[in-house]
Amino acid sequence: MFGIGMPELILIFVVALIVIGPKKLPDIAKALGRALGEFRRATDDIRENFDLASLDHKPQSAPSTPQPSSPGKAPETPIVADQQKAPEAEK
Repeated sequence: MFGIGMPELILIFVVALIVIGPKKLPDIAKALGRALGEFRRATDDIRENFDLASLDHKPQSAPSTPQPSSPGKAPETPIVADQQKAPEAEK
């Protein structure tokens, strides 16, 4: 998690037990757990609001007009199945 292993956690627990005392340690741990849970819910709510806001303000793309492949060349028209190609004129 934060690079804290089992020996470090035991050391933190022992220092907290000495400083706070065995009577108040469970109450403080419970309050800390509730505060962390509330913080997590608040951050999830804020993240969800930002996600919804970003979806609402997403710019809609306008239909684009086809661009010719080269500047001097006219775009080719697609051939529909009902249309037939005109026979080429003989020279």
